[in-house]
Amino acid sequence: MNPSSDPAPAPEGRGPADREPVRGPRNPDRGLTVRGLTVRHRRTTALDGVDLTLGTGVHGLLGPNGAGKTSLLRVLATVARPAAGEVRLLGLSPGTHRERTEIRRRLGYLPQEFGYYPSFTVRDTLGYFAWLKELPGAKAPAAVEQAAELVGLGPSLDRKLGALSGGAVRRVGIAQAVLGGPELLLLDEPTAGLDPERRVEFRSLLRELGREATVLVSTHLVEDVGSACAEVTLLETGRVAFRGTPGELAACAETDADAPGDNPLERGYTSALRRHRRERGRETNTRGARDTRKAALR
Repeated sequence: MNPSSDPAPAPEGRGPADREPVRGPRNPDRGLTVRGLTVRHRRTTALDGVDLTLGTGVHGLLGPNGAGKTSLLRVLATVARPAAGEVRLLGLSPGTHRERTEIRRRLGYLPQEFGYYPSFTVRDTLGYFAWLKELPGAKAPAAVEQAAELVGLGPSLDRKLGALSGGAVRRVGIAQAVLGGPELLLLDEPTAGLDPERRVEFRSLLRELGREATVLVSTHLVEDVGSACAEVTLLETGRVAFRGTPGELAACAETDADAPGDNPLERGYTSALRRHRRERGRETNTRGARDTRKAALR
């Protein structure tokens, strides 16, 4: 297994035809809430006081490279701890051993880099993750087959991962995340390596999963957000730059005629980033002027 990839967040004590997106009620016992979330990597602040509440439905997470998307997902998946802030997942706190173990039983997580054993078959791999999630032994085989079918890998259950294409391996990663029907599903760049046909099928799967679960999808592909997500959060340099529906994001371009992009959603994305950067620049200038005045009065 690739040691640089995030492990599955196993319960502690164990070893290694389009429809409108659905948005459910923001029940704190079914979703997630973060307040003042701050994450630091040495001297770099990856997340800077992020506030976010998500309920049942499919939610998109957008942002340029280095915006903090993966850092946020790793904290929500309980594989990383924040420097500051409050996190509630499914009504529980990952800060305590007992509740963190319960959270891990009820969530699914696909990291950006999915580690795997090439000599394992698809069935072996999903069976291993079923064990990590503590699925009852009598139910695990059926759950493995169901997860494989959901991503179109039913006929490949007994093939070794080393013999699969990159896109098929990515689908194995998605299958382990949805295994057992998690209540909270966190997906980091899930469509990377998928061909257009599989991406369309995946969007349909997301919409189905979002009817019962809270699903957060980090992606660079705004078309995935527009097709599958009821809400979108845009991160920029560790802060929330925009929060709203895909239609509201597209509308951001209405006052920014020269925003680049090939479609309204892409233009809205770049326009929202521009606006946030201008606001951050004004904030920085104001803080600098205030500090200068204080220094002059000393």
